[in-house]
Amino acid sequence: MNVREIGSFGGSKEIVDALSSAGVTEFYPPQALAIKAGLLAGDESFVISSPTASGKTLIAEIAALKVFFERRGKIVYTVPLRALAREKYDDFTRKYAGTGLKVAQSTGDYDSAAPWLRDADIIISTNEKIDSLIRHRAPWLPGVSLVVADEVHLMGDESRGPTLEIVLTRLMWRNTRLRLLALSATIPNAAEIAQWLGARLVQSDWRPVPLREGVYYGEAVIFNDGTVTWVERESPDDAVSIALDTIRDGGQALVFVNTRKAAESTALKSSSKIGPLLGDQEKKMLEKLSKELAAGSLEPTRLGKKIAELAESGVAFHHAGVLSSQRRLIEDAFRANRIKLVAATTTLAMGLNLPSRRVIIRDWWRYESGAGMRPLPVLEIKQMAGRAGRPGFDKYGEAVLVARNKRDERHLFENYIKGEPEDIESQLENESVLRAHILASIAGGFTKNREDLNDFLAHTFYARRKDKVRLASMTDGIVHFLIREDMVKADMGLSATRFGHRVSELYIDPLTGVMLRDALRTPEEKLPFPLLHMIARTPDMMVLQLKKKDVDRVLEVYSANAKALLIPDEERHPTEELLGQIKTAWLLVQWVSETPEDGITGLFDVGPGDLHTIVELSDWLLYAASEIAKIFNLKKEQRIISFLRIRVAYGVKEELIPLVALKGIGRIRARNLFNAGYKTREDIGKATVAELEKIPTVGRKIAEDIRRQAILSTEQSA
Repeated sequence: MNVREIGSFGGSKEIVDALSSAGVTEFYPPQALAIKAGLLAGDESFVISSPTASGKTLIAEIAALKVFFERRGKIVYTVPLRALAREKYDDFTRKYAGTGLKVAQSTGDYDSAAPWLRDADIIISTNEKIDSLIRHRAPWLPGVSLVVADEVHLMGDESRGPTLEIVLTRLMWRNTRLRLLALSATIPNAAEIAQWLGARLVQSDWRPVPLREGVYYGEAVIFNDGTVTWVERESPDDAVSIALDTIRDGGQALVFVNTRKAAESTALKSSSKIGPLLGDQEKKMLEKLSKELAAGSLEPTRLGKKIAELAESGVAFHHAGVLSSQRRLIEDAFRANRIKLVAATTTLAMGLNLPSRRVIIRDWWRYESGAGMRPLPVLEIKQMAGRAGRPGFDKYGEAVLVARNKRDERHLFENYIKGEPEDIESQLENESVLRAHILASIAGGFTKNREDLNDFLAHTFYARRKDKVRLASMTDGIVHFLIREDMVKADMGLSATRFGHRVSELYIDPLTGVMLRDALRTPEEKLPFPLLHMIARTPDMMVLQLKKKDVDRVLEVYSANAKALLIPDEERHPTEELLGQIKTAWLLVQWVSETPEDGITGLFDVGPGDLHTIVELSDWLLYAASEIAKIFNLKKEQRIISFLRIRVAYGVKEELIPLVALKGIGRIRARNLFNAGYKTREDIGKATVAELEKIPTVGRKIAEDIRRQAILSTEQSA
């Protein structure tokens, strides 16, 4: 279908002009199907189910443009990951800059109604942020007329799914005016999800680049179309050999493995082979990328150095231990065809939008806590495979699973190549998640009594597909817990107490709120280590795994701090769970003691990305603790936590708090300034720019900026 034909299906000239300016001339078959099904003709909701790269995003853009040009309200575009929010924001601002469309991105700060978003026409956000905005009753929410839910098949994901399901349920429940557009991968029960959402289903198996799926074994890839490709064994690692075969042919390769170390070693093994294949111009661009990656953090780490060095050979690894800023640089370089091979962990596969000539799935099993090594779901394998083939660049895409033996070869063909993806199942039976959402429902005034609550939960996908009796039983237990812990009152219905209301707004598990409250009420002195352990033991924290080599050292740390811990006596026995929490608190102590990042990542066997994630979570949980202290008038505790929060946010000792308050001064610059004699903002204000720029890591521009800030701060406090 030609773009100008949409006038026959409800499309205005303004939409045609906007799409034409964005370079759209023809529609892909799934896009044409959606338009012909009434995308532009009415207010019906839709579920669009089609393969990766088949143009689902443009369908959402067309629907959004209709709302914008007809001035019919705001558009909310939800995604599962912050990285995807950034990507969509960049796409909308680049493609439709000339239309006047005001695009906003909001992914952080869960304790805000974000009133500034009222001026935006389209708001791109994560599911969690939208959930938070609903809890805060953002004043602009009633003006939303279209919600786009991207990657809706992730409703079946244990970590991301429950929030997505609750957000969709809450948006639909008793709201007939709102229009929903859900975008999904190809899944067997797409019709059931469409029925649940009260939407029309548009389904297509069309792909812009033909996909061949095959299994590698014995130096040959046998594809599902009957063709065979022979691969020269250039490395003991089969995945590397398959990748090199692609790169020598002018393509790129994306390799999925199941551990971080495997991702790093795969990239390393590839580098010596791929580097010599690069041209002089490519090498120059990669040298620049290497410098950008090295500058991605003020503190050099071994992992960061390794990433930068590998980039010069046109290869990279990608996992959660890598800083998000460095992951973005790697992704952008791969899209620009500078990086030729990326080795990524399977856990990040869902969030990667990196089309590649060939996708190689070396590891099709993964370790799961409490379950051991488990084969990956067919849906995940199909999602990885769907990234094969770059529209506009490749005539075809290839997805290759690597077999270790003949038995594996048969298994992979039958179960993955020929297999159908699993049905999407609700993950709402996670009690921690359900507990938080039930409190939010009551605190937000969405459900005012038990009948309302039952009705709301009856509209979830879980209630439609699973055991309603079990859901009612879980709900009973959760409501009793919330009443017992004084978060909810049951007088003439259900209503939240001040404590319950604040916990819901803070976007933490109610159990976290209870644990923080009880710890803050203990008579023990609130020292840094016990406070850091207080947040480390909450269900909202990312707790470090206790390894055998850690036990002796962690036991020493435990023994030195056991009496001061803010926990009941019966919980002080050093179980594996408690020692994992102690290890996490110990990491945070090292951080606020200004131990270099490389020292921390080496001591605790974590990546810089993990460290920054733990610091970010800790900052939020300490903020939540200070807000809970405020509710219960614990002024001393509130003051202590506020100081500790600054130390955690910047990774500094207490003496540097006045300096890091200046914008642009991190832990390294603050320490350098302090050691040079500039111990207060007044000291900096009295110094000259020439004096300040001599301090290591400062420089003239920063010197001018911090001196200006210091003078202004001194004048305001005078």
